[in-house]
Amino acid sequence: MTVRVGFMVLLSRRPGMLQNGIALVCACLISCSPAAVAQNTSLSPAELAADLQHGQAALKAGDQATAAESFRAALKLDPANVEAHANLGAIAFFRGDCAAAEPQFREALRAAPHLVRAEALLAVCERRLGEPGAQADMEAAFAKLDEPKLRAQLGVELANFYYQQGELEKTAAVLRTLLDANPDNVDILFFVQRVYSELADTTLNKLAVLAPGSARMEQLIAERLINAGDLKDAIVHYRRAIAIDSRLPGMHFELAETLMEGTPNDADAQAEAAKELESAIHIDGDSARVECELGRIALLQDRTDQALVHYKKAYAIDPREPLAQMGLAGIAEKQDDHEEAARYLRMAVQSDPLNAEAHYQLCQVDKKLNLNDDAQKELKLFLDIRASRDKVKQLYREMNPQTAPAADPIQKP
Repeated sequence: MTVRVGFMVLLSRRPGMLQNGIALVCACLISCSPAAVAQNTSLSPAELAADLQHGQAALKAGDQATAAESFRAALKLDPANVEAHANLGAIAFFRGDCAAAEPQFREALRAAPHLVRAEALLAVCERRLGEPGAQADMEAAFAKLDEPKLRAQLGVELANFYYQQGELEKTAAVLRTLLDANPDNVDILFFVQRVYSELADTTLNKLAVLAPGSARMEQLIAERLINAGDLKDAIVHYRRAIAIDSRLPGMHFELAETLMEGTPNDADAQAEAAKELESAIHIDGDSARVECELGRIALLQDRTDQALVHYKKAYAIDPREPLAQMGLAGIAEKQDDHEEAARYLRMAVQSDPLNAEAHYQLCQVDKKLNLNDDAQKELKLFLDIRASRDKVKQLYREMNPQTAPAADPIQKP
């Protein structure tokens, strides 16, 4: 049974963001001109305008107490004033007091139903207060809201609501939207990772129940073993999968790739991998990655001419494939054509900016071309990427102590 602990990214609970959140929302909810103020009341338009301006100034200065006092004074002059209600609602919301914020937002929306931001914050309050219409109101406001920060706030609230209800597909759909707009938000990335992991576990459990002895189940076991660093047992399960269904798409390439990852210099592994790659072409059709793997095997067997044929074919299929670009660069280096090697390696780092090996190889070629500044730049990029990768590997080892550390194919400079 899955225990859902919930997940919230609330601006009001983020240190240093409370003042900014209030100022942002209050400034955007509504802004009344002096003429509009005069229309709202015939009692004392000048005094009302002064209270509202004083309240906004206090908000900008981070003085919520004074701001709230000024907006309450404005309501004594004009009990239906939209700006005062909306701002009092926002102040209460970012203080975490939804019970006080909700009636203020409702009053503001009664007079100005077009205030989408107030509608969004009201929907969040409804959700926190457990009101039955919260889901529909959050969905409606999320569809209309376009202010990025507030949309992210509401989106996480809506995703968390779905998550608490066990609706992982709906949760993932909202999170995909948020991640597109906030690709580097650590909290959203964490939430996405958690939901996708649960979705993967759910589908794995379902597959285990429906088809425990199927080729797909064997393939999935193999992939899990690869992630755990157990290539030897992964190969066993790939072979079982192929024995069950030899025409399963993708299977032959995955087995070939695993064989070459495990023991690339073993002649038997190379022969079996080449055979699996030919089967992959027969079943799935040719691809740049298949041709690159065939080129790699040919190079390991000192068949440079044949490797060149495969890498050229891979490049023709997909000119943006980094493995094809790096393969052609490697052959150019063997032929002492450093300029041609540099040309392909520059393509490779453009296609895959985080490819540490491509940066390292380009550094070495630039040195041979006496491009010392370029070489230093590529060396720095290589070291930075490798350091980041090492941190990720360490985190994975901490999360999965049983995982075998992978060998680093790139020599240290």
